[in-house]
Amino acid sequence: MSKTRFILFFLLCLTKIPVVAQNSTSTQTIVDVEEGEFWWGGPVSEGHKLPLNTNHPLVDLYGDNKGNQAQPLLLSNHGRYVWSEDPFSYEFKNKKLIISAASTVKKGKAGTTLRDAYKYLSENFFPPSGQLPDELLFTKPQWNTWIELTYSQNETDILKYAHGILRNGFSPGVLMIDDTWQEGYGVWNFHPGRFPNPKLLIDSLHQMGFKVMLWICPFVSADSAPYRELKAKNALLAEAGSASKPEPAMVRWWNGASAVLDFTALEAVTWFNAQLGRLQRDYGIDGFKFDAGDAPFYTGKVSSRQNISANTHTELYGQFGLKYPLNEYRAMWKRGGQPIAERIADKYHNWEDLQKLVPQIVLQGLEGYSFTCPDMIGGGDYVSFLNLKTLDQDLVVRSAQCHALMPMMQFSVAPWRILDKSHLNAVKKAVLLRSKMTPQILALAKQSTKSGEPIVKSLEYVFPNQGFAKVKDQFMLGEKIMVAPLTEKGKTSREILIPKGKWKSDEGKIIKGPIKLKTEVDLERLPYFELLN
Repeated sequence: MSKTRFILFFLLCLTKIPVVAQNSTSTQTIVDVEEGEFWWGGPVSEGHKLPLNTNHPLVDLYGDNKGNQAQPLLLSNHGRYVWSEDPFSYEFKNKKLIISAASTVKKGKAGTTLRDAYKYLSENFFPPSGQLPDELLFTKPQWNTWIELTYSQNETDILKYAHGILRNGFSPGVLMIDDTWQEGYGVWNFHPGRFPNPKLLIDSLHQMGFKVMLWICPFVSADSAPYRELKAKNALLAEAGSASKPEPAMVRWWNGASAVLDFTALEAVTWFNAQLGRLQRDYGIDGFKFDAGDAPFYTGKVSSRQNISANTHTELYGQFGLKYPLNEYRAMWKRGGQPIAERIADKYHNWEDLQKLVPQIVLQGLEGYSFTCPDMIGGGDYVSFLNLKTLDQDLVVRSAQCHALMPMMQFSVAPWRILDKSHLNAVKKAVLLRSKMTPQILALAKQSTKSGEPIVKSLEYVFPNQGFAKVKDQFMLGEKIMVAPLTEKGKTSREILIPKGKWKSDEGKIIKGPIKLKTEVDLERLPYFELLN
């Protein structure tokens, strides 16, 4: 897409953005919860708390995506749905779903199953685009430099990391260079001290078989030339209620305090597009990891162009990335059905967080975010990998197995650095299984661009109203492959619910369901089952 066409496209999208006053009066919508009815929706980061059908405290989506993707929807296994174009709050109390919203809430019944409700919502509110993010995100494991280098990203160690990937028998894929490659936030130039020859670095990575992404964010440091330029163009958000000529707002985030780009301003869009285009043109960068963009950063901030909700600012940041097929986002509002790679929010290196991966990735799919990545293998908290004496090697293996048959698989900590031989071999076996199943995973991803249906589904979605609504530790890859990872510390076996039908296990056994199966799961095994008929 040319620069001119991109700007025209962005302006066209802006004309469709609803204007929402931040202090609008709310009205209530009450839905009686039926016997045996379960509901999904809300923030993806709370997917492990679902499904809901009894008392649950208030969840307020206005100005809060809770660190991950969200959609203004709820849907049930009885085919019922709730949708609003704007944020709302909801709670479950005394067998009632109580929704408070400042704008119209649409509710109805699209059929009798979870799939019926989802398909109605997808077709009417976030239809599939027909496009896929870069295929390499699906076909090879991804590699992110964060945990190995943290705030010391540099040319020498990035090359060392890349050579380590190949030397230890892993395949090149997408390599993401994380935060601190740049001179500053908003100063999107390679740091000259840490990257003396960035063009040679990127060329070398390309020759090794990698595509290269750079970490970026919508923040601009206040002591920089870009800040002064953007301030003069009114391209930065200001504090609500400030003077007639307000100063840019300073947003406090995990790395300090910065101004934030106003994506309702053409000047901000043009400027940011120019920075990324220059990186692609001058260095051969293939794509970008779009970090931050969370709605809380926009709460209480105003644009000189449009009065829109904090959530819509998050949506606009997501819209910006559509120009780049090689992308990754963590924070998102709406934009279901679009060719955006959506990562689950950062997980700690513990078993509790590992158990959240399946229900959260299932919820991503139910919100139209099909092209998903379950964070980093072993967790994204770099502190956990500083002291190898406290490292749980079994957890790293089980995490890799969880990733193996999900849409994407991402490493950050170097497995050859932290694992002994037996655990490293188990991780490699999970990667090998993924390689074997890659054609199916990619076919499902392409199918999703047309059907809009999730790649990863819950058992309730595929086998409706058969008692699987609360199953959170098994998932379906498409319609035929059921995966049952082991996610409990110290366990070497697990129970698996086998739905009705004739199934073939990963061990070659034929099993007739429905049945509850107890099976041994050694370190190298990821149990999965193929539905034969």
